[in-house]
Amino acid sequence: MIVLLDSDVLIEALRGRNQEISAKWTALSRTDSPVMYTPITEAELWAGARSPEFEALNELFQTLVCIPIDREVGRLAGAYFRQYRKSHGVQLADALIAASAVINDALLWTRNRKHYPMSELLFY
Repeated sequence: MIVLLDSDVLIEALRGRNQEISAKWTALSRTDSPVMYTPITEAELWAGARSPEFEALNELFQTLVCIPIDREVGRLAGAYFRQYRKSHGVQLADALIAASAVINDALLWTRNRKHYPMSELLFY
């Protein structure tokens, strides 16, 4: 099982205020499952980070695997964006994250499932 993290889950994991997220995070860390993220998630977290959080972010990203966004992901994300942007309000970043999960056979861990209406997408 591969797990791809959405930004909202990483934010909650860093803050440690949500007991459900913390428990799932701890359980996941005790498995051999690869835990991954996309460059989009890294950009979103760095964009909202305050200087006291920089060290924790550096440490966190060193423990995870970054999935690159390549042509295959871009093509699928474009299809998702075209299909779901008007009907579901899907943003380009969410389309890229969803495509990354599908292409890499990963379960997406997000708190915002409504952002991801793609039927082939599986969740953690």
